Amino acid sequence: MKLYAYCLVEGLETLDNSQPGISGTAVRLLAIDNLAVLISEIDIDAVPVTRENALAHAAVIRSILDQTTPLPFRFGALVTEQQLRNYVSGRKPALEKKLAHVRGCVEMSVKIIWEPPTDKKTEAPHAELQGTGTTFLAEKRREILGDEQRSKQAAEISDWLRAEVTGLTRDEQVTVRPSDRLLLSAAHLVERINIERYRVQLGKAREIRPELHFLVSGPWAPYSFANIELEFPTQFGVT
Repeated sequence: MKLYAYCLVEGLETLDNSQPGISGTAVRLLAIDNLAVLISEIDIDAVPVTRENALAHAAVIRSILDQTTPLPFRFGALVTEQQLRNYVSGRKPALEKKLAHVRGCVEMSVKIIWEPPTDKKTEAPHAELQGTGTTFLAEKRREILGDEQRSKQAAEISDWLRAEVTGLTRDEQVTVRPSDRLLLSAAHLVERINIERYRVQLGKAREIRPELHFLVSGPWAPYSFANIELEFPTQFGVT
């Protein structure tokens, strides 16, 4: 019998609102030292990557978010009980440090979409007289200059967003995509007591930069802040 691991938690002794797990399995707590792991007992060798399983994985983690801040395992963490005990015991100091970092917090997600004004390309005088190579190089130069300008603007907006939420976040993970309509994606680790202030501040930020489109979601478990120390040495059973 294998165990499917959802997340690591502290300070949780009972499950008040247990959600069905992967493939409809029951979810229970497995205590390891002074920590615990949410698990399901499952008699399979691989976990199918389906929409239903992905939603079940997220729902189990979300069901305890009001009680504690969990550290989620990656989808598909299928192990034996001994492997799980060895993993938690062997990494206990690092796991406790990470739990302390996210304690009392949730993850908020911000995506910013920007549609820059489109400039009509103007042909140079006597463009019809230019050779194919010259025309190609001129076009590439325009593309490079455009990419450089967009990268500069993306970095400026990232710095601006960071300044707007200063004092309301404990940590952040930001990915800048200057070549996409999705200009940047930010994950903010926000203390629960600051969630409403954080949302209000983002509302004010929208008013300051009306040319930007904000997609805000959360609160979530701190998926973006459960770092590689929480991964098992090998990937178990994902198909």
